[in-house]
Amino acid sequence: MQLLPAIDILNGKCVRLKQGDYGRETVYADNPVEMAKHWVCLGAEYLHIVDLDGARDKEPINRQSVYEIVKAIDIPVEIGGGIRNEKTIRDYLDAGIDRVVIGTLALKNSDWFQKMCQQFPDKLVLGIDARNGFVATEGWLETSQTSAVELAQNFRDLPLAALVYTDIAKDGMMEGPNFDEMTAMQRAVPFPVIASGGVSSLDDIRKLRQLGLPACIIGKALYEGTIQLKDALNIATTLQ
Repeated sequence: MQLLPAIDILNGKCVRLKQGDYGRETVYADNPVEMAKHWVCLGAEYLHIVDLDGARDKEPINRQSVYEIVKAIDIPVEIGGGIRNEKTIRDYLDAGIDRVVIGTLALKNSDWFQKMCQQFPDKLVLGIDARNGFVATEGWLETSQTSAVELAQNFRDLPLAALVYTDIAKDGMMEGPNFDEMTAMQRAVPFPVIASGGVSSLDDIRKLRQLGLPACIIGKALYEGTIQLKDALNIATTLQ
């Protein structure tokens, strides 16, 4: 099982939001690059980066910080937030980003998203953020009438690298993931599902692994110290 420490960038700083609410942020570091290096030093093998300003403003805002992270570390990263056109995808990939996460535009312009998946096979990740089972868009500021599983199944035949599934109600709340939704999503699609939102204990990681989830993103629990990355990696990678 793969673990991805999360680095969420807002106003140039490393933060975490509660339930995707931009008014409920906690700043954990002034320098996202140093935070990325910190997680690498502790054993991280992949990072999940979100440009929160970009997700809200519909265009990459913290691009320079992302580029600096890629230059500073020697592990792959994926980036999401504000990615709305082919040029941004290409720029990120050319800069050394391993995978690009597309969320809002996959729902709002599925034809474009399918074209991008064919153009960049195994390099795009479908980001689905759900509130009460329905897809949220525009940096979680809007909730659609499309179910998360329905949206995912629309793209099941595309050459996607993975799907990041975030339960907004759980995100940043330290209450554990929505295990039922995560496993239902993994059953619905052929590509790997990365569980996101609510992972707050080593038991959560054990259960996700036992349920067959291939990867999970950990955010607030790492920053608050309720999970030590070394212990989490041990559970995720040790053969049982």
